[in-house]
Amino acid sequence: MKIPNTIWTLLIGIVLTLVSLWYGQNHGLLPTAASDEAVLIDGLFSAMLTVSIGIFLIVEGILIYAAIKYRRRAGDNEDGPPIEGNVPLEILWTAIPAVIVIGISVYSFDVYNQIGGLSLHGGHEMPMMQEAMSKPGTAIAATLSDTPITLAQANSGIGTSEDKAGTDQPLVVDVAALQYAWLFTYPDTGIMTGELHVPIGREVQLNMKANDVIHAFWVPEFRLKQDVIPGRETQVRFTTRKIGQYPLICAELCGPYHGAMQSQVVVESQEAFDSWMQSQQVASKEDLQKAVAINPQELSADEFLAPYTHNMGIHSEILDQVTRN
Repeated sequence: MKIPNTIWTLLIGIVLTLVSLWYGQNHGLLPTAASDEAVLIDGLFSAMLTVSIGIFLIVEGILIYAAIKYRRRAGDNEDGPPIEGNVPLEILWTAIPAVIVIGISVYSFDVYNQIGGLSLHGGHEMPMMQEAMSKPGTAIAATLSDTPITLAQANSGIGTSEDKAGTDQPLVVDVAALQYAWLFTYPDTGIMTGELHVPIGREVQLNMKANDVIHAFWVPEFRLKQDVIPGRETQVRFTTRKIGQYPLICAELCGPYHGAMQSQVVVESQEAFDSWMQSQQVASKEDLQKAVAINPQELSADEFLAPYTHNMGIHSEILDQVTRN
């Protein structure tokens, strides 16, 4: 019994659909989803991959079928039958891609909205890194002249971010990108560190700014990649869902040592995060006490460095120019 072409087409369509759905949901191409936003983006990726696999199998299947069925045979030197057009087929292969593109666009827009893309905006000043920090030679001067907290404040204790806002509020962290490091400042405490610590399950808002050239904040497990641009604040938000340490990579070529511009994001329990904050406060207090002991008269950077720069043959005018730049 000969099976009609319509039945063959239906069976092939069912098989292709099942294969596309299975592979689209079991591809294993992405790293661990460690944030709520990653789950949304993974869903979008899987949907696009499902559609792409289906289209790929259909197109390649037709090409292989046509190459075999209509191949040139020995002794056959005639041209094929003339085909002038097929309006229904042309409408079909125009309408289906249009529907797919519109569907993916709507889905993408919804995911972008859910991860906070529409509510993020820039143009705000950031109470974070001094401009001089972009110059390695002036890091000491900037530290001495612009200490973020006083000794009295350190001795009296600085409350953690939990003292100023509940856990239902976003944890705000200021991020400075410079060649070739990431610097994270917690505004509520003044703590500055080279790696990002966040508590699990709490929304985090990063206010990011570059001090020199364009960088890109990329955490693959969070599905986050955001350009960090000089002179402009960019924001990104995420909520972690898995405890662990995740690599933070600069994804924008920023100079000869671009490959070394890496750090990590440490996702930990609220208790571990509070303990880490307290340890950082103690370390900051000790560093401040050491700085005061070194400079007990609280001299300005120029006054404090004057004896050393004089011995090094550096004039005060040169030092002023460097610190201004």
